Amino acid sequence: MKDKATWLVRAGEGAYLVEDFRAGSFVSIGWAELGDVSSLKTREQFTQAVARAYPDARRAQVAMSAGQIFRFAREMKVGDRMLTYDPSQREYLIGTITSDYVFRPNAEHPQPQVRSVKWEGSVKRDALSVSTRNSLGAITTLFLVPQEAAAEIDRLLAAGGSVNLGDTQSKETPLASSDEAQEDETQVAQIYRDIQNRAFEFTKDKISRLDWSEMQDLVAGLLRAMGYKTRVSPSGPDRGKDIVASPDGFGFESPRIVVEVKHRTGSAMGSQEVRSFLGGRHKDDKGLYVSTGGFSKDARYEAERASIPLTLMDLDDLVRAILEHYERMDPDSQRLIPLRKIYWPG
Repeated sequence: MKDKATWLVRAGEGAYLVEDFRAGSFVSIGWAELGDVSSLKTREQFTQAVARAYPDARRAQVAMSAGQIFRFAREMKVGDRMLTYDPSQREYLIGTITSDYVFRPNAEHPQPQVRSVKWEGSVKRDALSVSTRNSLGAITTLFLVPQEAAAEIDRLLAAGGSVNLGDTQSKETPLASSDEAQEDETQVAQIYRDIQNRAFEFTKDKISRLDWSEMQDLVAGLLRAMGYKTRVSPSGPDRGKDIVASPDGFGFESPRIVVEVKHRTGSAMGSQEVRSFLGGRHKDDKGLYVSTGGFSKDARYEAERASIPLTLMDLDDLVRAILEHYERMDPDSQRLIPLRKIYWPG
């Protein structure tokens, strides 16, 4: 494996194509307007093609897009390692590229630039060292994985994907300078989005390590930051509700929000769990179901046709809500997820 590169290709915005990647044994990227790029050989040819296909794009955006498409079509080789990330399962799928680049337009699939992949296993994100997690946090569609991170992933795959190798010191990647002000602006914006994405994933990592009681307290603290008073159920047999939030704190004033908290990362809640939660709710209740393991499609369908207003909140939704209301959360809640504010030039 020493002479083989390792690549990561993202499965679209929010990894919405990850199940297609998994089931279809492939990875793909977009830029459909380019058409088939098989005849293009040099990076300059790719740059010119992108500029023609996207005439309104900035020069730096054209260069960035052309570089990624060039890598996908020309630099990747059969036999190279391939990763893609499944955020719902918090795992990286690992495989080997088995085909050259092909253009495969499909009305039902929005990304026509394709490489076939033989998936061989997966590694949990929580098993990776901090430095490797950090190196995999870039938001670009595809990138070359650093050798140290690739080696750690291969070791974990061989060990079954569950060994925590400990943290190693992360390395900073220097930012290339540019004489063009417009390119500088685009690069700074890219770095900012990159940092945002890494911070978001690290916040999810932190929340995932909370125990169930701490998770319940965190959700209650979020609701208080949103202006509600809360009553938290004592420990004991699950009675179908963990938190009741309302303006008065007793549930007499509307809205009365009944909250269920499930903290099982990697285990999605199904329709049966949602139906069980809905059972016994009063007609004027509002429901909030928090599941760090996410929800199945059937569960979301069950929520849509529920007899009371019901919101499903997965781990991504929870982090977004916490970041929005964090400064209004009480000190005890903030101590569960200590965050630091970073000021960025506008």
